[in-house]
Amino acid sequence: MTASSTSPASSASSASSAPAPAGGSTAPATAPTRRVTDAPTRTFHWLFALCFTGAYLSAESEHWRLVHVTLGYTVAGLLVFRLLWGLAGPRQARLGPMLRKLAGLGPWLDGLRQGRPNWRQAQGLLMTAAVLLLLVSVVPLTLSGYATDADWGGEWLEEIHELAADAMLAMVLLHIALVAGLSLLRGSNQARPMLGGRIPGAGPDLARHNHGWMAVLLLTAVLAFWTLQWRDAPPDSLTTATWLDGGGRPGDRDDDED
Repeated sequence: MTASSTSPASSASSASSAPAPAGGSTAPATAPTRRVTDAPTRTFHWLFALCFTGAYLSAESEHWRLVHVTLGYTVAGLLVFRLLWGLAGPRQARLGPMLRKLAGLGPWLDGLRQGRPNWRQAQGLLMTAAVLLLLVSVVPLTLSGYATDADWGGEWLEEIHELAADAMLAMVLLHIALVAGLSLLRGSNQARPMLGGRIPGAGPDLARHNHGWMAVLLLTAVLAFWTLQWRDAPPDSLTTATWLDGGGRPGDRDDDED
């Protein structure tokens, strides 16, 4: 009985006849990512930043008063949305975990006294505290702004409103500085979760659903409010015509002509 054998030539022939990948080359592997922030949270974040910036820049100009007031009310409405989303929204967007994270301040201080501080935990504590302070600072800012707009007080109320605005600006700058500093320390863009909602890395999504419909609803509500504010503005407020030609309030222009 003879053993069957395979010649080198037949082996080479078999190898050459093996099917090749489609397209003649292997597609590069895509780096895995995880979704950590949903669309409503990202939309809130950027609308909040836009409205506060616009309101702060327009605060000293009577010419832009309608814009200032509208953006200020929008900030208040966004805060209400964030509180509701933080109470009834998905788990990763809720405010409870943020508050519980601050409970780690005591153990961290214990580690600091023992000479074993967890600096990465300290970074997380600082970022969480900055975000919560931002949300809290909206309350005195918008309440004093509403009272000022309703003429409930004199100059002292306007000064309180300006002080609240400056305090919130300080919180905003602290937040930006922390994001920039942590990005340098960790070698990755810490603003990425608020840009696309995803970060590099394998594992399950923390935000299982994107909830894009809620983000669209939030944006639609803001745009609708702006439209109503513009449509229902009193006759002596800014109009499109005065914006385009660079003039002041319509009443001011009439006085100049006289």
